[in-house]
Amino acid sequence: MNALSTRMVTRSRTRGPGTGSRAGGEESAPLGRGEAAAEGGKRHSPVKRQRKPHRLHVAYEASDGEKGEGTEPLKVPVWEPQDWQQQLVNIRTMRSKKDAPVDQLGAEHCYDPGAPAKVRRYQVLLSLMLSSQTKDQVTAGAMQRLRARGLTVDSILQTDDSTLGKLIYPVGFWRNKVKYIKQTSAILQQRYGGDIPASVAELVALPGVGPKMAHLAMAVAWGTVSGIAVDTHVHRIANRLRWTKKATKSPEETRAALEEWLPRELWSEINGLLVGFGQQTCLPVHPRCQACLNQSLCPAAQGL
Repeated sequence: MNALSTRMVTRSRTRGPGTGSRAGGEESAPLGRGEAAAEGGKRHSPVKRQRKPHRLHVAYEASDGEKGEGTEPLKVPVWEPQDWQQQLVNIRTMRSKKDAPVDQLGAEHCYDPGAPAKVRRYQVLLSLMLSSQTKDQVTAGAMQRLRARGLTVDSILQTDDSTLGKLIYPVGFWRNKVKYIKQTSAILQQRYGGDIPASVAELVALPGVGPKMAHLAMAVAWGTVSGIAVDTHVHRIANRLRWTKKATKSPEETRAALEEWLPRELWSEINGLLVGFGQQTCLPVHPRCQACLNQSLCPAAQGL
C-alpha cells in the first residue's frame, strides 16, 4: 500500500510537457504540430487537431484626434432647401441665352481690357462702387465717360469734385460716391501703390465698398472666390425660393445663410445667374411667375 502510494506520487510529479504546470507556477506553452505528433506516440489518447481561428472584423467609430486607416469621418447632416437642385437647373435653362443687362454690362465688362493689370483692377473696383443702387446700363455709361478721360488712380485724384460728379451722374447717390471715390483712390495711392487690396477685409475697409462689392472684386479682379456676392436680386430670390432656413432681412444675412449649405463650387456662378434672373423674370414688383419654370416649385409663387 505504501509502495503504491509512492509510485502514484512519483508519477504525478513527472508528468510530461503540455499536460500540466511548470515548476514555479508557469503554464506550459501549447505544442507545435511536430511536437504534438511526437508526443502522440507516447500517449494513448488521440491528439485533436487545432481548428484555424477565424478573424473577426470589428467596425468602430474613431474618437476625436484618432484616424484609423480605412475609416471615413461621419457626415453631419446639413440642412438644404427642398427642390433646390431642380430649381437651379430651371434657372440655368431660363438664363441660357445670357441676354440680361448684367451679362453685357456687369463689372467684368466695364474695365479697359488693354490697360495694365493694376489699372484694370482699379477700374473693376470703381465700377462696383458706382453700381450700388444703380442699373447696369447707367453704371456702364458712367464708366465709358470716365475711361474716355483715362481712368486711373492719378487721373481721378486730379479731377475736381464737380467734374467727377458730372461724369458719373446719374448713378444713384452720386454726390456720396464722388466723395467715396476720391477717398478710396487716395488710400490706394498711399497704401497700395495704386493697386487694390487682395483681401475682403481690406476691401470693405475702403470708403464706399461693401461686402458684395468686395467679393465681386475678389472674383473679377483677382480671380479668387472669397464668398457669395449677394445684392438685392440674390437676397430677394433666395427668400422667395426659401433658400434660407428662415427669412433673412439683409443681403449679408442672406450671404451667411447661403454659404452654410450651397456647395462652394457654385458660389462664383450664383450671383450672375440670380441677378440676371431677377432682372428678367423674378422682378421686385409683379414677378413674371407665369413665364417661370419654377412656378410649381416656388413657395412665393403659390401665394400669388
